[in-house]
Amino acid sequence: MKEFSLYRRRIIPKECILLKDDEILSFEDNRLVTRWNTIRPKKDIKCGISCFFLDEGYKVSKFYGHNGALLYWYIDIISHEWVEDTSSLYVTDLLADVIIYPDGFVKVVDVDELADAMETGDISTDLLCDSLRKLNRILAAIYSGEFKQLEQYIENFE
Repeated sequence: MKEFSLYRRRIIPKECILLKDDEILSFEDNRLVTRWNTIRPKKDIKCGISCFFLDEGYKVSKFYGHNGALLYWYIDIISHEWVEDTSSLYVTDLLADVIIYPDGFVKVVDVDELADAMETGDISTDLLCDSLRKLNRILAAIYSGEFKQLEQYIENFE
């Protein structure tokens, strides 16, 4: 596997962080699987495994607590950019997220941040529409039962 640097860009708050401690488990067919510990200590989350579905525009993560138990599945709506000169992958969090709890309850969060980013000019109309369309696609996959197939990409690395 080719060496590269992985960065996480956020719109709110504005930041770009090198994910230097993330362990890259697989990168094929525009799917990147990583294992990670939280960047900043958190009282409930210890670590997780994520699969970036780059073509589809979302990152599916399995979050674990300090006792190793599943807390929830977390889906970030994303865009990405590959910078050949520096062999760097920049993944931008497009704000809207979905949480799936172990009991199956689905919660959509941070859609208000999309509106805030639009009002402040931190996100373009095109990117806002892209984020909402990706959110709609992942929700359709969840409600139809297709999300189970996406879970497999992570569960294969547990």
